[in-house]
Amino acid sequence: MIFGSHVSIRNGYLGAAKRAASYDASAYQYFPKNPRSLTIKEFDNHDAEACKAYCQEHQLQSIAHTPYPTSLTPSKDKEELTIASLLNDLEIANACGSIGVVVHYGSQISETDPLASYHLMLYTLNTVLSRWKGETLILLENNAGTKGALGTTFEELVQIRNLCEFPEKIGFCLDTCHAFASGLWNGENTEEFFKKGQELNYFDHLKAIHLNNSKYPSGSKKDRHANIFKNNGFIKEEHLKEMVTSPILKEVPFILETPDDEGITHQEEISMLQERWGQ
Repeated sequence: MIFGSHVSIRNGYLGAAKRAASYDASAYQYFPKNPRSLTIKEFDNHDAEACKAYCQEHQLQSIAHTPYPTSLTPSKDKEELTIASLLNDLEIANACGSIGVVVHYGSQISETDPLASYHLMLYTLNTVLSRWKGETLILLENNAGTKGALGTTFEELVQIRNLCEFPEKIGFCLDTCHAFASGLWNGENTEEFFKKGQELNYFDHLKAIHLNNSKYPSGSKKDRHANIFKNNGFIKEEHLKEMVTSPILKEVPFILETPDDEGITHQEEISMLQERWGQ
């Protein structure tokens, strides 16, 4: 099993990889730049290349996550900045040898035209990917359903990839908290969940999983992550185990985005995952 967590780049990209290794992780996630800004980053390519070499040597897999302001349905005044920022994220992640860059599925932008958001998402993705020649993928993440968010069903996620001009440059990242909050997965419907995803070829392109519990019930549409083993979440441990140990997800890295300041650290949680579900 491939387990890891989100780590800081406070000490650079190589430093982030070494921090993940110190957790005895086999994967990790990082923000390629300031998580609260779309400002383009002039990054240290030598640091990124050292990170890539270190990860190859230690069999570490990584994914990057776009900054919080990133949206595939940007307002007109942020359209060019968003496109430039996404290309910057891809460039950094590619230099670090990462599988992909996670970006949240878009949000509803029109109350009268239900297709407007999808059209804008496709325009944004096509514009970015027409300029992108590297190996790192865009990874579309499912939404929790907050504030009219789209991307809560397999059908939406798969269809956007299918309609994009560059589907080979797009993969998926599944967030278990988001799936639970949106009602896509409620813990009791795991068999149906996997069956539907397989029918639509979703899992063929799934490259990473955000392994998170939920602080709110299924269908709440509230995106609040809880720990896996601390009894502070609504997803039952046996349901998480069923998800994690599914043979369908055997080769996919599980990345914790759980709280690390509520009585259990990421390092401790990774150790518990490996001990309980690692074989």
